Amino acid sequence: MSAVTTRPRSAQEGAPVAPAHISPLTTVQHGLQLTWRSVLKIRANPEEVFGLMLQPVMFVTLFVFVFGQAMMGDWQSYRDFLMPGIVAQSVVFATMGTGFSLSQDVEKGIFDRFRSLPIARSAPLIGAILGDLVRYAITVVMVVLVGVAIGFRPEGGFLGVLAASALILLFAFALCWMSAFVGMLVRTPMAVQSFGMILLFPLTFGSSAFVAPDNMPGWLAPIAANNPVTHVVDAMRGLMLGGDAAAPVAWTLFWTVVITAIFFPLAVWAYRRRT
Repeated sequence: MSAVTTRPRSAQEGAPVAPAHISPLTTVQHGLQLTWRSVLKIRANPEEVFGLMLQPVMFVTLFVFVFGQAMMGDWQSYRDFLMPGIVAQSVVFATMGTGFSLSQDVEKGIFDRFRSLPIARSAPLIGAILGDLVRYAITVVMVVLVGVAIGFRPEGGFLGVLAASALILLFAFALCWMSAFVGMLVRTPMAVQSFGMILLFPLTFGSSAFVAPDNMPGWLAPIAANNPVTHVVDAMRGLMLGGDAAAPVAWTLFWTVVITAIFFPLAVWAYRRRT
């Protein structure tokens, strides 16, 4: 009986084999190339953009006009307090879409095609997340425009709003890796949504986005005060409304680094395991 020598599947099919070692710079280049694919999905699915635009209008309208009078005595004061929190909440919730979309791509076999390309293994994840940041930027612009339409006039001016928007998008980049990890870990897109809500609801509603921690029950106040989303929202309030933002900005950058450092390798590991 003669021995049969087998080759890796990619070699048998004539597909290019990824180099054994790919530099970080090359990985970023591969990720940026795949980012364009993710951006093109926005044009191919305009209903997603419509949803991203409609949701902020709903949240601003409900929270400002329904709860404003009860929270602060007049809806105008609550509007100014709430707007940075609504921006943060809208973007944080939108990050669930990253894991959902990645899970759908795996189910459709799209990532099987990426495996045959000579690219970094993390490049498809990087491309998907950077492309999603474009969606989140649309969400930020829409929330701010709705706020301006109902009288929100940030004392920090255009530069303050721009800095606050950049900060929440940077924080969203970190959360996207957590979302990607969940998307690669669970088996179905619907499960991604369920787990995402479990993770993100406490982060957003247990923060200073809607109520100051000082007004929360004694046991909850210290938890909310040290919530990463609280630091983001406080930093955005300082930048948008002209207050002191140095400490919360520093905390936001700290949490961005920590969350990325934890979930980036976990997401890549789960991606390799899943595909």
